[in-house]
Amino acid sequence: MAATSITKDKIEPEHFDYSEEGGVATIRLNRPDRLNALTFDSYAELRDTFKALRDRRSVHSVLLIGTGRAFCSGGDVLDIIGRLFDVPEWRLVEFTRMTCDLIENMRLLEKPIVAGLNGLTCGAGAVMAAAADIRIASKKAKIAYLFTQVGLSGADMGAAWLLPRIVGLGHASELLMTGDFISADRAAEIGLYNHVTEEEDLEAEALAMAQKLAKGPGMGLAITKRMLNAEASMTLGDAMQAEGWVQAECMLHPDYKEAYDAFVEKREKDFGANR
Repeated sequence: MAATSITKDKIEPEHFDYSEEGGVATIRLNRPDRLNALTFDSYAELRDTFKALRDRRSVHSVLLIGTGRAFCSGGDVLDIIGRLFDVPEWRLVEFTRMTCDLIENMRLLEKPIVAGLNGLTCGAGAVMAAAADIRIASKKAKIAYLFTQVGLSGADMGAAWLLPRIVGLGHASELLMTGDFISADRAAEIGLYNHVTEEEDLEAEALAMAQKLAKGPGMGLAITKRMLNAEASMTLGDAMQAEGWVQAECMLHPDYKEAYDAFVEKREKDFGANR
């Protein structure tokens, strides 16, 4: 599959737009004529970008959003699906592992990711939305995990790991087995969307959330995401032991003292100097 040269010091993708401002990295899928469908190259660049952001000191949160009528309609039917017929099995596994690596890198990025779902969200786009930490959607952002609709398993790109943790096993089973689209209101009702807003307000609200998180305590947010990933497979006793230990570590970090000083001095907290 496509190789890229994206590193923590140089994030210059060719297949989507990338920018940084005020600690927020904005990743904007920008193929509106193809409903922001992904190609082999864009999959690889997204995978490598989320990995590079782990060590990118200038970035404290991420906004992932699309252009036009869609957030992301999944893998491109012509550029990906049509090219995967009659290839060796190892090429299929190479591709599916790359898609899984993208989602894994999103979850391993210990910085908040906000998905701004501006429209149609399906297939790989729906899994990227689930891999984000917070989902803010426009009222037109219908969503589907439509893998079974094309003869595949609903367990794709980590969807069977992610969705039950967001909406519960029953709702996840229905979404992954039927592959049906659901409305923004229904997605919010079952907890898949955190917030639903008017179409014209979507980007501003998603960016505001990313900016808010970018100003938060870097270590505290990183540990929160790490433990959310880890505790799903822990026993209660193991979780209590782990949380006791990591919270004590956070109390040794300068952010803890900064929050106290800001309270005593009646001023806004400033965690920026401690990153």
